[in-house]
Amino acid sequence: MPALLTASHIKPWSAATPSERLASSNGLLLNALHDRAFDRGLITLDDSYRVVVSSCVPRTPANERWLHSFAGRQIHLPSGDESTWPSREFIHYHNDCVFEH
Repeated sequence: MPALLTASHIKPWSAATPSERLASSNGLLLNALHDRAFDRGLITLDDSYRVVVSSCVPRTPANERWLHSFAGRQIHLPSGDESTWPSREFIHYHNDCVFEH
């Protein structure tokens, strides 16, 4: 349901330059739960735009259903030109500086 999606920065606003803050390639559309998990480094993306779940996330029934079940799944990407896709540079930043390894 689109009304429940939120625009999430890949490279956090606090770490981004003014132009990076406004770049569409620094954004993902996520639901509230996955937005918070992404911001806190509990999930990230790999170079193939697949979801990676941090080993810090306990394997409880709720976490299995709402986080771990998405591990390895590719996100939906905009159709057409790859220049409209989330930037791998920003994803690498998230993986190196935000994601809980």
